[in-house]
Amino acid sequence: MVAKLRKILSIQKIGHTGTLDPDATGVLTVCIGKATKLAQYTNEFDKEYKVVMRLGVSTDTQDATGKVVKETKEFEVSTAQIEEAFKKFTGKINQIPPMYSAVKVKGVPLYRHARKGKEVPREAREVTIKEIKFLEHSGEFVKFDVTCSKGTYIRTLCSDIGDFLGPGAHMFSLERTRSGEFSISDAMTVEDAEGLNRSGDLVSRLKSLEQMTGWMPSVIINKRGSSLVRDGRPLDTGAIDEVKRDFFPEDTVAVADISGELKAIGKAICSSAEARDGSDKNVLKIERVLI
Repeated sequence: MVAKLRKILSIQKIGHTGTLDPDATGVLTVCIGKATKLAQYTNEFDKEYKVVMRLGVSTDTQDATGKVVKETKEFEVSTAQIEEAFKKFTGKINQIPPMYSAVKVKGVPLYRHARKGKEVPREAREVTIKEIKFLEHSGEFVKFDVTCSKGTYIRTLCSDIGDFLGPGAHMFSLERTRSGEFSISDAMTVEDAEGLNRSGDLVSRLKSLEQMTGWMPSVIINKRGSSLVRDGRPLDTGAIDEVKRDFFPEDTVAVADISGELKAIGKAICSSAEARDGSDKNVLKIERVLI
C-alpha cells in the first residue's frame, strides 16, 4: 500500500497507522508529509468493524485462512444465546494475543514461532469492547458490528465467543468501517488516489492536520508561544492565549496558533484548570513540532 502510494504521488514521506489482517478490508489511515509526525496519535483511536463469524469451525489463525483444528458438525446455538454471549464480551475483557500476530515475546514476533509450529506462553491483555451490535444469524454464520479500543483482535473475540457458546468459531470476514475520525465513507482505494492525483483533485480529498487532531484537547498560542514551539521548548502560561478544551496531566494536547493552524503536539504537565489559575508555570512539553 505505502510503496504504491509513494510511486503514484512521488512522495517518500508516507506511512500508515497500524495494520489490517491480511484478508481484512476497509479503513487504513495513511499519513503524507507532515502528517507522518501524527501517525502515533491516530493509532490511539477506537475502531469499528463489520464482522462475519462462523460457528462450528476453529482454526489455528482464528480466521478463515488457517488450518482447521476443531470442527463441530452438529450443534444448536440460538440467536438469544448469541446475544447473551455478546453482552458477556462487552466492556473490559482480557485477550490472549493469537500466535499468528506481530506481538513480540522476548523480541521475536509470535507469528515466527507459529510458522515453526511452536506455541509460546503469552500474557493476556486488557482491551475494551464498547459495543457489539447483533445484525444477523443464518445457520453457522453470525453478522455483527463491533466498536472497540486499539489493540483488540477481532479474530480472538470470535474464537473466544465461539468457545463460550460451545461449538467454537473463527472470524470468517472483517471490514474496518471506522478508525477514530476516519470512516469508510471518507476512504478511497489506491486506484482512486491515482486518478485524483492525475486530475489534480487529490489534495481536496485529504484530511487536514487539524481534522486529524480534532479529538484532542487543544490550546491557542501567541507569538511567544510560536517561538518556543520552534525551539521545542515547554509552553508556559504566558505562551498560551486560550485553552479550547480541558485537559489533565499526561494528556496529549494539540497546539495551534491564533488562525487555528496546528503547530505542534504537546504532553500536558499540569491540568487546564491549573493553567488558568494565573500563576507562572510550564503547561505543556512539546512532543512533535509541525512548523
